[in-house]
Amino acid sequence: MAEGIKIITTNRKARHDYHIEQSFEAGLVLQGTEVKSLRDGKANLQEGFCGFQDGELYLHGVHISPYRHGNVNNHDPVRSRKLLLHRRELGKLDKAIGQKGYTIVPLKLYFKNGLAKVEIGLAKGKKLYDKRADIAEKDTQRRLDRILRQH
Repeated sequence: MAEGIKIITTNRKARHDYHIEQSFEAGLVLQGTEVKSLRDGKANLQEGFCGFQDGELYLHGVHISPYRHGNVNNHDPVRSRKLLLHRRELGKLDKAIGQKGYTIVPLKLYFKNGLAKVEIGLAKGKKLYDKRADIAEKDTQRRLDRILRQH
C-alpha cells in the first residue's frame, strides 16, 4: 500500500457475491463523531450498497458504531452518507446501473492522507455455480500450497 493509507475495513463478502467490473475511489461526507469512530476501526460494510438520490450517490446500510466517548449528539449508526465523486464518474455509474443486473457496492473503507475514503465497485451478481467454482478454485490452490510447503 502507498504511504498515508490506513485501511479501516474491507467487504470480503462483496468479492464473493459479485463480479467487480470497475472500482472507484470516493470521498465521504461524515459527521465529527463518525470520523472518531472510524479512527477506532468501528465500521461494517457487509450490508452496504449505493444508490442515486436527486442525481447524487449515497452510501446506504453501512454501520459506523456510535463514538464511545460521544454524548447525546452522537450520529445515527446506519444513516445514508453522501459520496463525493466527479460528475463524469457519477454519469458513468448512473448509466451502468440502469442496465440489468448491475449494482454499486462498497469494497473498502480507509483513510488516505487523513481523509476518509471508500472504494466502491460497479458489480454484477454472481450465479450460484460461479460462487461454487470460485470456492473450488480457492480450495485447489490451498491444497497445492500445502503440498509445496511440505516438500
